[in-house]
Amino acid sequence: MFGFYDKYFLLFGLRVTYYGLIIAIGMAIGVYLACKNAKLRGFKSDDLVIVACYALPLAIIGARVYYFLFSLDNYTSFWQIFEIWNGGLAIYGGVIGGAIGVGIYCLIHKKNFFDLADVIVPSLILGQVIGRWGNFFNQEAFGYFVDNPNMQWYPFAVFIESCKQAGCICGGSGWHLATFFYESIWNLATFAVLMLLLRKFKYKQRGLIASGYLVLYGSGRVWIEGLRMDSLMLGSIRVSQLLSIILILLGIAIFITYFVLGKKGYNVYYKPLLECNQQSKVSKRKLSKIKFNQEEQKLSLEEQNNLEESTLNISKIETQTQNQIKEKKDSKSKKTKKNIDKNKKD
Repeated sequence: MFGFYDKYFLLFGLRVTYYGLIIAIGMAIGVYLACKNAKLRGFKSDDLVIVACYALPLAIIGARVYYFLFSLDNYTSFWQIFEIWNGGLAIYGGVIGGAIGVGIYCLIHKKNFFDLADVIVPSLILGQVIGRWGNFFNQEAFGYFVDNPNMQWYPFAVFIESCKQAGCICGGSGWHLATFFYESIWNLATFAVLMLLLRKFKYKQRGLIASGYLVLYGSGRVWIEGLRMDSLMLGSIRVSQLLSIILILLGIAIFITYFVLGKKGYNVYYKPLLECNQQSKVSKRKLSKIKFNQEEQKLSLEEQNNLEESTLNISKIETQTQNQIKEKKDSKSKKTKKNIDKNKKD
């Protein structure tokens, strides 16, 4: 029987978890979107499919290793790191692993990392929008207990059937802040901003979209992570909050490096295929205009030639007419002279 908080369903006798299904759907949609956006930075769809083959496996490995390293108290054996079916993935580990995969692809295929990052990060954040709903079915990534009955409604809060967080005062089950939902909405707004920037800055500004992702996602995560009860900890520090602050600073550094300190030289260096195509279109328009002017000049030249030919013909006719008149005069003169000579003889 399907329940509102079921974590899996059976398909031909196989157990399929909603979390895994949602994550897979998010990945598939993300790859599809990246293929569609590829042309905005001069790539082909096939390029992004190959990038996905590098990045996605390493993203899964990174997500698992990241979670395992900061949850060592929950494991008794190293080999448990491979038991991914028992859960335990961290999005930041996935981002780091995926970035390593993209970097490897760029080294092998001689591509610029930030060119690809600008295309990929909108897909990444959209995948996070979708993936966060896997936390709903897994009953995880929730926040503090909500004891006010007036605030115990979804989506402000979510009912957790089995809360195992130390120090929680819900008594084992109760309403908690729906922090997974907050992050999903924040990520959706971030996705809209990144897509707008990607489509507006089509021909230049390498790294702008990537830096925007780091700053916007990191800012939301710093705030939302502070509301959660199941954060990965490094001593008394929430690991994701610390990493979010680092990523925000990194995003700001990328932005300053490219758009404040080195904008002029940077824009000269970056000439993607799309800009060349735009220049080609302008050149074609200019060529068409030149051809049109040449046609006009050609017509003018033909008219001039026709006029000269007509003038020449008129001149010929005039010459012929004058010659005929002269011949007639000469003939008449000869005839008159002949008659005079004849009269003299007579």
